[in-house]
Amino acid sequence: MAPTLTPQALWADIAAVRQQAPLVHSITNFVVMNLNANVLLAAGASPVMAHAHEEVKDMASIAQALVLNIGTLEPYWIESMTIALGVALGRGIPVVLDPVGAGATPYRNQALEQLLASGHPTVIRGNGSEIMSTANAAIKTRGVDSSASANDALDAARALAARTQGTVCVSGQTDHILDAQGRHAQLGNGHVWMTRITGVGCSLTALIGAFCVVQPDAWRATTSAMALMAIAGEIAAEQAQAQGQGVGTMAALLLDQLQLLDEATFLRRLRLLA
Repeated sequence: MAPTLTPQALWADIAAVRQQAPLVHSITNFVVMNLNANVLLAAGASPVMAHAHEEVKDMASIAQALVLNIGTLEPYWIESMTIALGVALGRGIPVVLDPVGAGATPYRNQALEQLLASGHPTVIRGNGSEIMSTANAAIKTRGVDSSASANDALDAARALAARTQGTVCVSGQTDHILDAQGRHAQLGNGHVWMTRITGVGCSLTALIGAFCVVQPDAWRATTSAMALMAIAGEIAAEQAQAQGQGVGTMAALLLDQLQLLDEATFLRRLRLLA
């Protein structure tokens, strides 16, 4: 385990987000906007969502991090992302990319290549299929669900990290966070019900953006954000089940946990595998 990746260090990043309220500009998809904003707010960050060409440059000029999500694509939005990406890279602020549904259609792959050609993001987070497709591996996605496990995608993730010289996160039953320097963290928290609430993964990507503001080591920041969401989801699912309720109740409890999770609970539950 790297010296900076202790449970206490991860909690310090969570506390920093709550204290500093970083401003995160998300150009995301229609399906997840509300949950993305609420997840950021519950964790202590400040969300802003703007994609109009007339203001996207100005918004990216004041934000502290930029999050790009290709879930509901169209040319106008891709142009918005390209504009914002240029501003963010010019300012040196963190950029986090979520390649939702990568590999599902040629247009989606083309959009990803356009974005990556414009500049390399600080972090890329996706499921196994998405990471493999983004790394130009031959894999077919099933909608936005994963048809490859996180473990299957590790070689692709390493190649993608080398290409971008950034951090790559593969979400799955075990989450893997890798970077171009060869560091590799694994997290064993989470709950299967998190896959039954639309937008949890996309909201996690937005959360990574907030953590990259308060923690300059993007690999550690990504691990901290992943740990917070996974533990919050784990507890929320357990609480919903204890009440005899399902994922609708869990969704509200997830926001509660992102806001109220305390250090002792976090440290007790964290399963940092590497």
